[in-house]
Amino acid sequence: MLSYQHGFHAGNRADVFKHAVLFSVLNVAAEAAHPWLYLETHAAAGVYDLTSAQARKTAEADQGVSHLLAMKTPPEPLAPWLDMVRARGIKSYPGSPAIGAHCLREKDRMIFFERHPAEYEKLTSAISGDDRMRAMKEDGYKGALTLQPRRNERLMAFLDPSYETERDMEALAEWLPRALKRWPKAAFLIWLPLFQDERELEFGQFISSLDYGFVAATHWRPDSDKDTALAGSAIIGLRTTPAMARPAYAIGEALDVSWGD
Repeated sequence: MLSYQHGFHAGNRADVFKHAVLFSVLNVAAEAAHPWLYLETHAAAGVYDLTSAQARKTAEADQGVSHLLAMKTPPEPLAPWLDMVRARGIKSYPGSPAIGAHCLREKDRMIFFERHPAEYEKLTSAISGDDRMRAMKEDGYKGALTLQPRRNERLMAFLDPSYETERDMEALAEWLPRALKRWPKAAFLIWLPLFQDERELEFGQFISSLDYGFVAATHWRPDSDKDTALAGSAIIGLRTTPAMARPAYAIGEALDVSWGD
C-alpha cells in the first residue's frame, strides 16, 4: 500500500532478523561462480536514519538493532552483519538494497522496485553512483515478471511486502506460483511477519510447500495483547541451498535468546 513507509519501523526486531538473514544468504550467494540478477519487489528507502523524527516516533529500533549494538557480547551468528551496521552508523542503517550492494559483486546486477513516491526518491538517492543497481517506480510484482536473467545469470528475488492487509498475503500467494514457473532456476526469499493470532500460519505453510528450501524464524513476547501484535519474524527460502539455510537457522536461535536479555 502507498501509505506504508518503512522508516517508522526500521531497525526493529523483525528488521534485525530479516536483514541479518538476508546478509548471510547474500554472502553465501556471492561465492557462486555465476553472476546474479538480484531483485526486490518492495525495496523501500534503502537506508534509514534511526535518529530521525520518523524513526523516533515509534522508537522500535531500541528493542531491535540498538539493543544488540549495546550488548557487550552480541550473538556470534549476527556478528558479521552487526559489524557492517556499526561501521555505517545508526544514521545510515542499511536496508535490504544497501545489504545487496555490500554483499554482491561487480558482476552481479540489482533491480529494486518501489511505488511510494517518497520512498522511491530516497531509494534513488541511496543507490546513486552504483552502476550495478537500478530503481524502478512501479508495482514490483508486475515489473519483476517482465525481467529475464541474462545468459549465465541466476535470479534471486527478495519479497518484503508490508502485509498491512490480508490482500498483501493474497497478492503474494498469487504471484509466487507464476514467478516459480517463469524462472525455473530462480531462488526466492520471502519475509513473513508472525502475528500473535497466527493469521499468517496457513499462508506460510502454503508458501513453504511450493518448492524445496528452508523456513527460519525468531520469536519474542508481544508488546500488546492485540491479535495484530507482532510475535516474531520469519524468512522462507525457496530453491535455496543448505549453505544458505544454516546461518539463517543459527541467527533465529541466537535471537530467541537475545530477546530475553
